[in-house]
Amino acid sequence: MKHRLFPGACLWITLLLSVAGCRPDDLLGPNTEQGIEGIVLLGPQCPVATAQDPCPDSPYQAWIRVRRLDGRTVTRIRSGKDGRFRVGLRPGTYRLDPESGNPFPSATEQEVEVEAGRYTEVVISFDTGIR
Repeated sequence: MKHRLFPGACLWITLLLSVAGCRPDDLLGPNTEQGIEGIVLLGPQCPVATAQDPCPDSPYQAWIRVRRLDGRTVTRIRSGKDGRFRVGLRPGTYRLDPESGNPFPSATEQEVEVEAGRYTEVVISFDTGIR
């Protein structure tokens, strides 16, 4: 049995596929005016912190997945050795999903709003599990 498409079906399928592929990408280049920037920290570093020895959190190099709210991955970035990261994005709401260890270090997802013409600053805190 041979299947046949009605006349014009191929045109409609081609049109739908081309429109779906024309959606602008959220990821922008490094010299853009807006996006997300921040620092990744790892702590606590000591089981007990005191006024004399505060034991601050340390910068941490980590992978962070940037997703749209529908779950689609926009990009995956890595913070530097100094814990800092920066990614240019179109205005909108994004979910930052830090890649955690098993079970530590661990960090939770957070939603971030990007506004036109500015970088939104965030802090991503990884928990070491030290208590």
